[in-house]
Amino acid sequence: MTGPGDRPGLIDVHAHFVTDSYVRRARAAGHERPDGMPAWPRWSARAHLELMDRCGIDTAVLSVSSPGTHFGDPAAGRALAREVNEDGAGTVRDHPGRFGLFASLPLPDVDGALAEIAYAYDELHADGVVVQTHSQGVYLGDPRLEPVFAELGRRGAVVFVHPTSPVCGERSALGRPRPMVEFVFDTARSLTDLIFAGTIGRHPDLKIVVPHCGGALPVLADRIDAFSRLFMPGEEPAPDATTQLRRLHYDLAGPAFPRRLPALLGLADPARLLYGSDYCWTPAEAARSHAASFDTAPVPVPGTDWRSLTTANARALFPRLAH
Repeated sequence: MTGPGDRPGLIDVHAHFVTDSYVRRARAAGHERPDGMPAWPRWSARAHLELMDRCGIDTAVLSVSSPGTHFGDPAAGRALAREVNEDGAGTVRDHPGRFGLFASLPLPDVDGALAEIAYAYDELHADGVVVQTHSQGVYLGDPRLEPVFAELGRRGAVVFVHPTSPVCGERSALGRPRPMVEFVFDTARSLTDLIFAGTIGRHPDLKIVVPHCGGALPVLADRIDAFSRLFMPGEEPAPDATTQLRRLHYDLAGPAFPRRLPALLGLADPARLLYGSDYCWTPAEAARSHAASFDTAPVPVPGTDWRSLTTANARALFPRLAH
């Protein structure tokens, strides 16, 4: 299929799935209202495909959203990551060309994560991995996670970073859904941690996708740079946050217009912008409106449009999807 007017169909890099088994296990671990949201969404491949066809989306790369797969018990985390990865891979097999998969890792269990990386790539042929901004309070720049990023860098992996509630989220959200505000700041917190830990610099073959138009990063990048120079003399050399952030990829899960995308364009390379729907956590009607907004918004690259630009960028990032 193709998008409206025979333009390229969108490739959705920020698309979620849930299964009944996963929801049962998450609820049993205390996530009855995940991240302060009113309820768990329902998902099926059939409903997802219907939405994709209505929105002109050719392919959606599926991932498990917050709260991830590790709820405190390492053995249970390994088993749940394997279960959702096999479920996601089954959906990819059942609908050739329509779905891809970001495999879940049972972080902060490093040995479990390394085993799941091998299984996801070598057996399930995943398109990348999804990691939460932190797992059980362990943020992505933590030195304990270095073996995981070293292996992902060796494989040239696409790493989709998805926010979760910060460790103080129940208090800081003031009773409101944490995806509204807390997610965008936890994205900035975790990516800043990756920069100052040197992880991005040590592993140049990592392909990191930052969600939600970069969260708060576009308006914080200059401030991060200034603090690294003025108040953190122990950082030798001080990381250039804006340069490192410009190397990353950004999905436009939204809403992206009218204010968030102009801020992101002050930081990001247009060649690294990607479409994202955030379905099924974003309801279908809102996802349809978001997709439609890409047909009317101005584009920073002359001679193109948002569908063709983001689709070309996604095909470059995911060679398998180019075919």
